[in-house]
Amino acid sequence: MNAPLPWLAPYRDTPFVGEVLVPGSKSLTNRVLILAALGDGPSVLTRPLGSRDTNLMSAALTALGATIDREGVVWTVGPTALDRSEPTTIDCGLAGTVMRFVPAIAALTSAAVTFDGDEHARKRPMATTIEALRLLDVVVDDDGRGSLPFVVRGSGQVVGGPIEVDASASSQFVSALLLVGARFEEGLDLRHVGATLPSMPHIDMTVAELRRRGVRIDTDEPHRWLVHPGPIAALDVEIEPDLSNAGVFIAAALVTGGSVRIRNWPAPTDQAGDAWRDIAPAFGGTVQQDGADLVFTAGPTLNGVDLDLHEVGELTPVIAAIAALAEGPSKLTGIAHLRGHETDRLEALVTEINRLGGDAEELENGIAIRPRALHGDTFRTYDDHRMAHAAVVLGLRVPDLFVENVVTTIKTYPNFAPVWERLMTELAT
Repeated sequence: MNAPLPWLAPYRDTPFVGEVLVPGSKSLTNRVLILAALGDGPSVLTRPLGSRDTNLMSAALTALGATIDREGVVWTVGPTALDRSEPTTIDCGLAGTVMRFVPAIAALTSAAVTFDGDEHARKRPMATTIEALRLLDVVVDDDGRGSLPFVVRGSGQVVGGPIEVDASASSQFVSALLLVGARFEEGLDLRHVGATLPSMPHIDMTVAELRRRGVRIDTDEPHRWLVHPGPIAALDVEIEPDLSNAGVFIAAALVTGGSVRIRNWPAPTDQAGDAWRDIAPAFGGTVQQDGADLVFTAGPTLNGVDLDLHEVGELTPVIAAIAALAEGPSKLTGIAHLRGHETDRLEALVTEINRLGGDAEELENGIAIRPRALHGDTFRTYDDHRMAHAAVVLGLRVPDLFVENVVTTIKTYPNFAPVWERLMTELAT
């Protein structure tokens, strides 16, 4: 099948002023799906995200024996009995939450479960998942690759207990074990022993969701989690809007000198995207609470920034796009781990910004961006939804910018391209 033609990103020479209700959080949806599948009864999810990543997670859990009935914005999840013994294969796509979270669930079954995914998924770091399962006496066949594809051969139970992992490459390695630890016979005493641990908000989200379901987790020591064995209670939940996806609309307001109302901004929240409250002011904008909404407004100038994004690395591509349009230089640091995401995001961002005539430089742990006048060209996305978001932000101020495979945004935002095109053209003032 031929690849889709590059998509002409909307250009805008007037301020974007609008309001947006973004779909549900992918990170929260996939965690809640797993906890519902491991729960002690049926759970009802309201307004979960229906996207490629969550569809892959749903299919994975169904393959392991869960039931998921969808009726509009309500999904009812029936837990798996984990008594599966027949071999099965799970398609991870490019979803880190699937390839890293689900193998520990497969270890609780007696089945041979094969994990594979998209071509680039085979390049994503998976050695920590494989090594952790082996430390728990789970058999994993990977032919020494430390990556997809591999086969988990569960024995029907996992004893658990003390384990040390180096999750420097991704916080998902920690969340994966925490989500399942209560179902281990002796629970889980997990220590992170690496030099750095990125994206702590995602681990905080995992811990909070477990505690909401009655799981006892002691976190008295830094980078140590003691998960006590026991049931995971069924829980009906409403999924929060995805604040990381809100970032592309906040960026639209900032780079065009406009404003955007993000409806139903949750407070409090463990989402990494909540950091936009601080990032927008760093670029010179303002943030105002108005009831349940947040209103982001551009300032008189678009400042360059110096930001440590270690905790919120997933926001980097959109932030880099704003920085490329700013009036001063920017430095984005603490994000060396992004080299192992859907693509090497640091190399990709530098390559694509420079393709448009920009001046971006890859650092050991980040990116330096010195603004220049940009010109139109085709912005490659590398099948990475966050790269597509960066492209459309640049397209608002750069005429004739084409986006390669904008459809990759379905990973976390169904129908993003038509929604973006409508908002950025119909609401021109």
